[in-house]
This record gives sequence, structure tokens and C-alpha cells, in this order.
Amino acid sequence: MPLTVDLGTIAACITGAQRAAVAIVRVSGPQAFSVARQVFQPLADPIVPRHAYYGRFSHGDDGLLIAFEPGHSYTGEATIECNIHGSPASVRALLAACFRAGCRPAEPGEFTRRAFMNGRIDLTQAESVRDTIEALTETQLRAAQRTRDGHLHKQLRHIVDRLYGVLAAVEATTDFAEEIGDLDTDASLAVLTETLQALAALEATADRGRVLRDGFRVVILGKPNAGKSSLLNALLGIDRAIVTPTAGTTRDTVEELVELGSVPVRLVDTAGLRDSDDEVERLGVERSRREAEAADLVIDLKAADDRGEWMHGAKDARVLRVISKADLLKHPAVELATSAVTGTGIAELTEEIVRRANLQEVEAEIFIQARHVPYLTQAMASTHTAIETLERDLPTDLVSTCLRDAIHQIGIVTGETSTVDMVDRIFADFCIGK
Repeated sequence: MPLTVDLGTIAACITGAQRAAVAIVRVSGPQAFSVARQVFQPLADPIVPRHAYYGRFSHGDDGLLIAFEPGHSYTGEATIECNIHGSPASVRALLAACFRAGCRPAEPGEFTRRAFMNGRIDLTQAESVRDTIEALTETQLRAAQRTRDGHLHKQLRHIVDRLYGVLAAVEATTDFAEEIGDLDTDASLAVLTETLQALAALEATADRGRVLRDGFRVVILGKPNAGKSSLLNALLGIDRAIVTPTAGTTRDTVEELVELGSVPVRLVDTAGLRDSDDEVERLGVERSRREAEAADLVIDLKAADDRGEWMHGAKDARVLRVISKADLLKHPAVELATSAVTGTGIAELTEEIVRRANLQEVEAEIFIQARHVPYLTQAMASTHTAIETLERDLPTDLVSTCLRDAIHQIGIVTGETSTVDMVDRIFADFCIGK
């Protein structure tokens, strides 16, 4: 892949800019060991890789320096990691010393990009680095770690290897049929059919992967004073939304991510649905309806003392009808009844949300990203066309074309055939230090 970055020596704080007990400044590139000698003493000659040296940095702080030789660092390059006190002033001073020694500031995501360019990871693993950083729940973290450990890369590599196997057989029998005989069509069809099934299984994980990364989006909808904000607070376990007896208190959406039963759930409290002459309230109602359209689950909330109609039809599979203010009920309700005052039904509602999210058993699963979907879809289409071509006994050069396209599309996912522009877009969302 063409490289569009300056491959000089770069430096950045990899532990964030906030004040902390300890901070780590990473220096990566051909001059890393030379920089180490200029900013830290004492060091052995030669520097022993993966050995922790204790000493003093040129800006006055003391700490540890660890060196990594090329091929054994995060980036694959010569690297040093400087462990110092986490004072922002100390970090700034050390970085300034590194820049004077010949470094330049690292761009956002540049350490991970170098790891990709040096073959340490593929693009799916690079994306999972971002997912790991952004994980707010243990389930999200474990899923990101599985991809970062290379499980998706291995699955895609296995698929590509099988496609290459069929491609080699097709082209060999086309060019040397007299010497090696005809293509074993049945065997090739069996491999391609299994490959198509494997691609389809991966593609089918996209929606669950979105829910896992972004959270299962649950929108609480209902009339004013239905108890939406109280229910949000009860599910969160904190007083996040303002609750008053006054109708129309919530004018805008209130959104929070919470872990319910190991599932990341994004709860959205909305403005009460009613006709209003108040411009601000009317805009809030319009936003509530838009949120409902984009939700994974809509909680249609109705107070126990409300004899009116529900907001949504019962046939909508995304709608869960819930009674609020169950402490006011004189008789058991048919629908799920909750009370933010007594806690009645909150556990049952939580269980139902978790069940609807369908993410209870994800410990061994691999999930693709939204970016991967169009390329895997095209790879499936090309593989399917190759199968049809073999079944209809059409010219095998058509099969070769289809298989090469399928391999190319998968390569865009892993980064083997991605364009520089695409790589730039992926790493543009990274933070400095990763």
C-alpha cells in the first residue's frame, strides 16, 4: 500500500492529557534509541530491549524507560516508552525535549496506523483498538478484545485461502488441462458453497455488532406525566432526569448508556406526546417521534390511572407496552406494570429489555463493523456468481474473474487492497496517542 505519512520518529503521550499519577510518552521510529540517549540517563550501551531502566529525564522528572527493538513493539518500529509522573507540565516538558531531539508530534492514530503498515495488525484489528478505547461496558470490551486478538482476521484469512485454492485449481486446469486433467467441479462447488455460507454468517453479525458497539437503543415514549423520566431514573439507578408533576417538563431528549445484564443499553427519555401551541414543546414532540423511528425498542409507557389509548399499535414488534405508576393499581395489570416509587416491575422490565437485545450469549462471537458490510456483500455476490458459472459449465475465465473480485473485496475489509483514502478515513477518528 502506498504510504502517505512521514515515516520519521514520532512522539506522543499515550495515556491521555488528563492529570494522573503516571503518564507514558511513546517515541517510535528510526531515531527512537537516539532520542532515548538525549532525554534519559543512565542507559546501558548498547540499550537492552525490554529492560526497564530507572533514571532521570532531561526535564528533571525521574521514572522508567523501556526500549523495544523493531519487530517487537506496538508499531513494529524501534520504540521507547517513558514512564513519568502524570503531571501535565511534566508530560509537556518531556515531549518538548523529544521534539528537540528530532521527533515530531504523532498524528491521531498514527501509532496504530504504523502497526498496520508494518504488518503487525490488519484493518479489522486497528478498528478494534478504537472499540477497545471507547468501550464503556465489559461486554463491549471483551468483544473488542476478541477482534483485536485477530479472530476476525483469521476467519477472513481462512475464507481468502479457500478462494485462492479454488482459483488456483481453476487456472491450473485451464492452462494445463492436458497435463493435469479437468477441474474437479464438484469439489470446487463444495468449497465455494461453504465459503458463501461463512461469508453470510459473518455478514449477519453486522446488526448485532452495531447494537453491541452503540448500545441497544431503547426510547421511552408516552404522554406527558406518564412517568417516563421516573422510569429512566429507576432503570439507571440515579436521578438523571428532572421529575416534576408539571406536564411538559421534559422538552428535549435525555440519553444515557447503561449496562443492563451485561448488555449495553442506550436509554432515551423523550418529551411527552401531545398537541401543543408551545413552539419549544412542539419541537420536542417532533424529536420524540424521530427517536421512536430510529429505536431498537420503544417502551410505550402509560400511567396506571390513564384510561386513554396507547401511543403505538400492538403489532409493532419493536414496541413494548408498559404500565407506569403501578402503585396506583387496584387490580393486577395484563401488561408489564412498573413503579419507580416502589421498584415494582423494574427487574422484570430490565430482563425483558435484555431479552429483546438478544446479546446474552456473545462471549465467543465475532462481530463485523458497518464498514465491512458492502464489501462482504459484494464478495458474496461474486462467489455466488462463480458457483452459478461452474454449475452452468460456462468458461472458467469467468469463474476466475469472480473469485478475484471476491478476494479483492475481502481485502478491502482487512486492508490488503484498501485505498489510501479509506485508511485515512479510518484513522481520522482515532485520538492522539493511539
